[in-house]
Amino acid sequence: MQPNAVLFDIGNVFVEWNPRFLYQKLIDDADELDRFLAEVVTLDWHSEHDRGRPFAEGVADLSSQFPEYQDLIQAYDTRWEETLGGVIQGSVDVMMELLERGIRVYGLTNFSAEKWPAFCRNHDFTDMFEGVVVSGEEGLIKPDPRIYHTAIARFHLDPEATVYIDDRRENVLAAEQLDMIGHQFTAPGVLRDAFEKIGMLR
Repeated sequence: MQPNAVLFDIGNVFVEWNPRFLYQKLIDDADELDRFLAEVVTLDWHSEHDRGRPFAEGVADLSSQFPEYQDLIQAYDTRWEETLGGVIQGSVDVMMELLERGIRVYGLTNFSAEKWPAFCRNHDFTDMFEGVVVSGEEGLIKPDPRIYHTAIARFHLDPEATVYIDDRRENVLAAEQLDMIGHQFTAPGVLRDAFEKIGMLR
């Protein structure tokens, strides 16, 4: 079956994201920076905001556990946009090529519902998606299969005719378990080659 739709992750596929981008401005000592990111502002803590937890609640809770880092923890909310790096323009270009060929393009992202509207205002490429499922609005995060089912139902996707793109292997595997065609993103050129191999681009 010829694929006719693509479901894209967004962070680290279209825009670089890493809390280190922010905290390397605030913590000079490299060892202290590594420890802070490993033990205080962790990926697990961040992921709860992607699941729908309000930033104010998350910041207050973590600050009570680490009062010595209260200002740094607060910065995760007030300076969140500084956790973003540059747009990965090659990925945007690939998406535009797909759209020019009549391929339907959607998003499925682990993203805070609070931060999503400002992100869209600042990144015009988000207007190109026919629709985006945002984890913070659903109360579910990848790789929970339920959020993939949400996208499939909402966008009327045929999983066997849908390509799923994500930088995290566990999220790609979850899509493949639902019969989607998975691709782990590493670079725009590799992504374009993958679309060429399955006949979606020439």
